[in-house]
Amino acid sequence: MRVLIVEDSEDDARLLCSELASAGNDLTYKQVDCVSGMRAALQESDWDVVISDHAMPSFSSLEALDLLKQSGKDIPFIIYSGNIGEQVAVSAMRNGAHDYVYKGNGARLIPSIERELKNAAIRRAQKQAETHIYRLAYHDELTGLPKRNLFCEKVGEVLSERSLSGAAAAMYFIDLDRLMRINNTYGYAMGDALIRQVAQRLKDCVGETGILARVGGDKFAVFKGSIADSREMQTFADHVMESFTVPFAIDNLEFDVTLSMGICVYPDDGEDVSTLLVNAESAMALAKKLWRNNYKYYVKEMGEASSRRLVLETSLRRAVERGELLVQYQPIVDVRTGNFTGAEALVRWNHPQFGLLAPDKFIPLADEIGLIIEIGEWVLHQACMQTKSWHDMGFYPLSISVNVSAVQLGQPQLLNQVAGVLTKTGLDPACLELEITESVLMQDAEATISMLRALKEMGIKISVDDFGTGFSSLSYLKRFPIDILKIDKSFTRDIDMDPDNSAIVTAIAVLARSLNLSVLAEGVESQQQLDFLRGQKCDRVQGYLFSRPLNPEVLLPLMAQKRAA
Repeated sequence: MRVLIVEDSEDDARLLCSELASAGNDLTYKQVDCVSGMRAALQESDWDVVISDHAMPSFSSLEALDLLKQSGKDIPFIIYSGNIGEQVAVSAMRNGAHDYVYKGNGARLIPSIERELKNAAIRRAQKQAETHIYRLAYHDELTGLPKRNLFCEKVGEVLSERSLSGAAAAMYFIDLDRLMRINNTYGYAMGDALIRQVAQRLKDCVGETGILARVGGDKFAVFKGSIADSREMQTFADHVMESFTVPFAIDNLEFDVTLSMGICVYPDDGEDVSTLLVNAESAMALAKKLWRNNYKYYVKEMGEASSRRLVLETSLRRAVERGELLVQYQPIVDVRTGNFTGAEALVRWNHPQFGLLAPDKFIPLADEIGLIIEIGEWVLHQACMQTKSWHDMGFYPLSISVNVSAVQLGQPQLLNQVAGVLTKTGLDPACLELEITESVLMQDAEATISMLRALKEMGIKISVDDFGTGFSSLSYLKRFPIDILKIDKSFTRDIDMDPDNSAIVTAIAVLARSLNLSVLAEGVESQQQLDFLRGQKCDRVQGYLFSRPLNPEVLLPLMAQKRAA
């Protein structure tokens, strides 16, 4: 055990070491009693524990604690003093000290050290898990480049600045031609080596002037955040195409690689990263279709899209009162028993002109035009009323999961709305699960924590939806009063074949168990996926393997069948 002793008395330091050694510890220690000595000791070695006297002629435990905090090192700090008052000691612990023990009380000091060493080990393990999850979720393992989700975050940050300045930007979507032929001929190891070289060559082209990501097996995206004119945009495209005229050399073999590229412009071809990516990919597909080793610019088709949006916006304002919205329910299944334990409420719009629309077709619009709060409250009321009806039929304690948007979570009246719905419907609060996406949680963490605590006090469970896709800081996770981590279907998909996805799901399951949280995985479509999740001790699942979202009258017979079985 490596111990840094902050003590001005050599006799006391030796006595302390003797006490620690008598407990069976093999000690390495250093004694310091001033600022310079403390700072040097922290720089020269990693200590397991710092044990500090409180009041010394030219130093104090509070100064030593400040130096430790400034170093950024996570080392247990224990005050060991005979002349520290209770109030000062408690204040020091609030400031970051881990414990205080009165000098001479070795019987209490030894257990305190052992406890804090274990706690420090747990913190290190959690930090390593956070780093590992972040790396797997946001960086491509083969090339080290950002994945699509991190790319979108970075580009989104740039676009938020561009929206104020009005400056133009460009999105490039790049697809390698005939990579599969190389994989089939020389094997995937050769293909992987080629991908790594391609990534490096693209890095050299992009330099510090853009953002580069690998967004698929043989697909890359480049965002140039500041483009002076169309000539500069074309110059970069030509530069990339020219760089690929030089063959790639791998194991004494040379490969001529061509690419197809699509280009779109911000803000003319899209004002958000998703639209820009889709439009650039559409242009790339056209380039590949017409003639490989080529690039094309995106050409907008404004008429039909603008007309459709106008119709949706106009009719959405009357959709609730006209009874055009409906709620479907997708069962949630207990992995261990196979029984239905709950359902997720999913809103649909039965549009008179466009037919049944999924949420992604109108919820963003509702958010934009200020209808999301009204629709959200309506969905909550419908879901709770339906669940109470099922309870009255004997299906208690079936739970219901309802999504809460960022706008709803930011409204103080959300508490009154939820309480009012529970009162009107008579639903047991313990059977209501409110789903909040991870990105929404982090928008205003402190305000969110306060709101979630108030909801929890009502007896409601809190679920983090799409976990892993909106990473901001996993260190916040333990601060949020949550009950359930819901693994996004983008990770569940191909977990039986994709090592990245399986590793992410495994890491999330381990993290959840360490925090005593329940794990729910969505998007389960095969028995192989279910078997994998069962092996990771996932608690609940939902997906097409069990049922699509259904109208309540269609779901009821399935529920009755499950109960009978």
